[in-house]
Amino acid sequence: MLLAIDIGNTNIVLGLWDGGRWRLQWRLSTVRERTADEYGLDVRGLLRECKVKKRQVGQVVISSVVPKLTAVFAEVGRRYLGQEALVVNHRTNMGIRVETDFPDQVGADRLVNATAAYHRFGGACIVVDMGTATKYDVVNRDGAFLGGIISPGLQITADALFARAAKLSQVEFVAPPGVIGRNTIHALQAGLIYGYASQIDGLIPRLQAEMCALDGELTADQIHIIGTGGLIGLIAPHTRTITTTDPWLTLSGLQVIAARGRGEGEQDSKGGETA
Repeated sequence: MLLAIDIGNTNIVLGLWDGGRWRLQWRLSTVRERTADEYGLDVRGLLRECKVKKRQVGQVVISSVVPKLTAVFAEVGRRYLGQEALVVNHRTNMGIRVETDFPDQVGADRLVNATAAYHRFGGACIVVDMGTATKYDVVNRDGAFLGGIISPGLQITADALFARAAKLSQVEFVAPPGVIGRNTIHALQAGLIYGYASQIDGLIPRLQAEMCALDGELTADQIHIIGTGGLIGLIAPHTRTITTTDPWLTLSGLQVIAARGRGEGEQDSKGGETA
């Protein structure tokens, strides 16, 4: 079995792949001060939950944007699972090429998402990842990661607003009855929910236009748009441009990369062969 670990600034997402499907997925809070022993006990407990023994985990793959915890989880793999983890970076065999100005500066999560999307669709795609930051990542028809956009995430925006406006307080992240907020709570919710949906619907056509300008044979309707991240389920229904969502896309990308590392045919999260 494969244990895939995606370490983000807010959450750590883990998934257990049994060769044909995801057995289980989990989310842990990212706490930079925790040790390998603390996270190791968490991992062992999660495996016990699904009745999986240590010896059944034959591979560990990690993507991380938190360097301190990269080392911690590599140690978890060695000490608690007896596995040397594959830690993804821009040099990893992913099946896509990184064609940015500074490949070593691209977050591993962005590359893993791009890998998952390209192997799922087999063509040009844009990934919208709503996490701590909202990221838009672009892959062309030939499997080249071109770069993208990074903007403040929904939670960061909300926290900054509430911290700087004395009369505004935290609100629940739900869509209000309409765009015109008839009270302060609904006005805040409209700005956050519909504001971020409009950001996505505004930026996607710009990205599509630039992709088509770079590739004269590409049309906008040939570009697949997929959303992921912990907040995507909240925003995607209010957009016109996101056609597919997958909250576990990063894990699927890690599974593809792990399979390539073993020299196997990649499988998607449903167990089907991909290109």
